[in-house]
Amino acid sequence: MTFQQRLDAIIEKNNSLVCVGLDPVVEKLPKHLQDSENAFFSFNKSIVDLTHDLVCTYKPNSAFYEALGDGGVTQLKMTCDYIRQQYPEIPIILDAKRADIGSNNEGYVKYMYDYLQVDAVTLQPYLGREALKPFLEKIDKGAIILCRTYNPGAWEFQDLETNGEQLYKYVCKKVVNEWNTNNNCLLVVGATYPEELAEIRKIAGDMTFLVPGIGAQGGDIEKTVKAGKNSKNAGMIISSSRVIIFASNETDFAEKAKEKTQKLRDEINQYR
Repeated sequence: MTFQQRLDAIIEKNNSLVCVGLDPVVEKLPKHLQDSENAFFSFNKSIVDLTHDLVCTYKPNSAFYEALGDGGVTQLKMTCDYIRQQYPEIPIILDAKRADIGSNNEGYVKYMYDYLQVDAVTLQPYLGREALKPFLEKIDKGAIILCRTYNPGAWEFQDLETNGEQLYKYVCKKVVNEWNTNNNCLLVVGATYPEELAEIRKIAGDMTFLVPGIGAQGGDIEKTVKAGKNSKNAGMIISSSRVIIFASNETDFAEKAKEKTQKLRDEINQYR
């Protein structure tokens, strides 16, 4: 199955567009875990076990694990292995935002797809299609291209005009019309800019978007869903991290994460 096929299947099964970002930080972990061995993995495992029937994907951000060195990367692999073995129907997105020349990307491909065995990865478009070929040629994997990010400084480059239109629209058209020959491309479009999200939806048709920015970043759920859903009332992976995984720093952290995940799923579904 392709990434999109797996995604469509779990969206239907769990009736969910929610992606939980597994982005642990040592200082924010429950106190009983902070000094334990493989604390990140234990934290992630507990959250996954209680939310697996409420999500469509999990998305660990590589930076939080790399910050711990080899022990962090080991726990990232442990997390990916656990999800894949226990809940194989749920695809894993690695949020890594990688971009490099083609030969270097071959190394990233081996790390992400052979070692971690994730199902999709976020990518920078700046080096062009030629550089990203090692990812784009993986027919069964998702290539999630940054288009319009949610951060306040996104305008600095993304709103620049090229060929009479803003750069983020140009990127969208390139991905939709030229890069997506294997039907494995998705776009990153932030929830904090619903008007731009609606514009990108008009260009991209039914292509799936990864939509960060809900929760701590302030994205509005109703505006986001109405602007971003496709003709199938889906086409979105709506990501939330901190609001869910740090809902409690006590022993009930996983239960509170489940409550937040269910609340988000149900609220999103109101507007689908």
